[in-house]
Amino acid sequence: MIRTTAPRLRTLLLLLLAVTGALLAGASPASAHAALTGSDPAQGVVARTAPSQVSLTFSEKVAMSDDSVRVLDPRGKPVQTGSPANVRGTTYSVKLKSGLAKGTYTVTYQVVSADSHPVAGAYTFSVGAPSRTVVTGTAPAAGGGVVGGLYAFGRYVSYAGFIVLAGGAAFVLACWQRGAGVRAVQRLVVGGWIALTAATLWLLLLRGSYTTSGAFADVFDLDLLGQVLQTKTGAALVSRLLLLAAAALFVAVLFGTYTRREDATEKRDLTFGLAVGGVVVAAGLATSWAMAEHASTGLQPGLAMPVDVVHLLAVAAWLGGLTALLTALYRAPAEQPVEAAAVRRFSRLAFGSVLALVLTGVYQSWRQLGSWSAFTETRYGQLLLAKIALVAVLVGIAGLSRRWTGRLTDRSADAAGRARTDRVPAATTTRGGGAGGDAGDPGDARRAAQLARQRAAVDAARQKRLRDADENRFGLRRSVLAEAGVALVLLAVTTALTQTEPGRTEQEAEAAASASAGSGTSAASGALTLDMPFDTGGADGKGVVRVGLDPARVGGNEMHVYVQRPNGRAFDVPEVKVSFTLEAQKIGPLPVNPDHITTGHWSANGVQLPVAGNWKVAVTVRTSDIDQATVSKNAQIG
Repeated sequence: MIRTTAPRLRTLLLLLLAVTGALLAGASPASAHAALTGSDPAQGVVARTAPSQVSLTFSEKVAMSDDSVRVLDPRGKPVQTGSPANVRGTTYSVKLKSGLAKGTYTVTYQVVSADSHPVAGAYTFSVGAPSRTVVTGTAPAAGGGVVGGLYAFGRYVSYAGFIVLAGGAAFVLACWQRGAGVRAVQRLVVGGWIALTAATLWLLLLRGSYTTSGAFADVFDLDLLGQVLQTKTGAALVSRLLLLAAAALFVAVLFGTYTRREDATEKRDLTFGLAVGGVVVAAGLATSWAMAEHASTGLQPGLAMPVDVVHLLAVAAWLGGLTALLTALYRAPAEQPVEAAAVRRFSRLAFGSVLALVLTGVYQSWRQLGSWSAFTETRYGQLLLAKIALVAVLVGIAGLSRRWTGRLTDRSADAAGRARTDRVPAATTTRGGGAGGDAGDPGDARRAAQLARQRAAVDAARQKRLRDADENRFGLRRSVLAEAGVALVLLAVTTALTQTEPGRTEQEAEAAASASAGSGTSAASGALTLDMPFDTGGADGKGVVRVGLDPARVGGNEMHVYVQRPNGRAFDVPEVKVSFTLEAQKIGPLPVNPDHITTGHWSANGVQLPVAGNWKVAVTVRTSDIDQATVSKNAQIG
């Protein structure tokens, strides 16, 4: 129900375009949702001597436990000693046992980023010469699996509960104060409080397993729960529970004392007090999200957190108020219909909320994306586009609702008054019949109960007819129902956004992965490493392929091929092919079909390059039955 005019919409659109252009034009580096940007030893390196430690560098500071970084030998046995330590900035290292044997080693990491999300991954390096390994090379299960799904569901319910609680209460106080006495509206707001409280407790229990093992059995590990309470996210969830206790008192006053006040001055003072207290509690609840998620880290957190709070409050006022209005239109008694004036007041509230959403959303988009390309090239950007499209659909449906609001009358209120008059004789007859009958006769008692049920059914049908009597009110109910349906999908997309790596970070991780690409880098050992980004065009077709040749000279060579996703994780594609061409002497292409060693790792022995020269190394990567791409680089051999 957004009450607006054509000039208003044009002004809003121009403001949106101007601010978006200014922000995206001035984008500067930042991060949130940590990503691995470097490692030593690096992915795929064949070291001459065994390293004494493994170092990992992330895009932001992360939280680690004693077993956050593990280094496994070819047989799958851990070779790290002690706990990971922060050596400088965002670089963390773990010591290794001395005298490591030759072979391929797997590094797995599992950390928690500053915005509360678990980040896991794995890669391999070799000592002396590569070997087969029993380690799968896949990342730990944190953040995924059954626990990950349950945690995502809990987040969805918590957002929905907050929206219904805060938005429903705002609708009553700001738009329809008579609604405080409507049982259906009371149940809605109380239901929102119950959902938010239950979801918060659920998330608190799941948090430990979600960020560590991913095992459902660990949900009830009290030691793990104690560790969670010492984290930023644990503190945010506990703060939310304390604020929900204050929210319970607010709801009790709103639907208790407030409805019984009849003096106009006293009710006005209580309305002001409830409004101030409600805003404070709602803002505190919204802050419990802002202080532990994307807004709390990266670029301009001091500004991003209050902007995030305003964004959440605007969402609650719009969608929560919409839910309360829908409940009132469908469930309010015929003698207590929602008035046209209340709907118009909500139209103004919704317009202000959408304006706040646009302004805060533009800032958040710039902060999390940083460039226009991130809209289409990252999952976060694609989800954000879906969210923008859903908001546009909501605004369009709201325009239809406004048309019904303009024609809405209160004829149903008059009809309700007539209905109350009509029901008086029926009630009198019922009491008279009961008094004149033999109360001790079981048959009469059964007939009286049956008659009471029939009259209740007739009364319910009459109320429904009265609610549907005004065609404008009926049209408004249908358009608001459509809005609510779109809002449910919008909430699901928003929840997914909060759990997705921001586009800015994803692109930074991809750039870091290919930073050493150039035309080829040669290690001190004489080995050659080539990094080549690829995109097969499929839904999951982006990554980086790394080709390593040792000793990169004429004759036989050891070749290792590593395929990883833009975020640095191993990418187990179905097929990899390599060919070598020396165009200057018209030699080749010489095909090589490497053997699959482990996740994202292929190798081949005895790759023969007959003469020295500037060879073109071409790699074909297939990510599905129909999606593949060939990338190439030149490298000096011999």
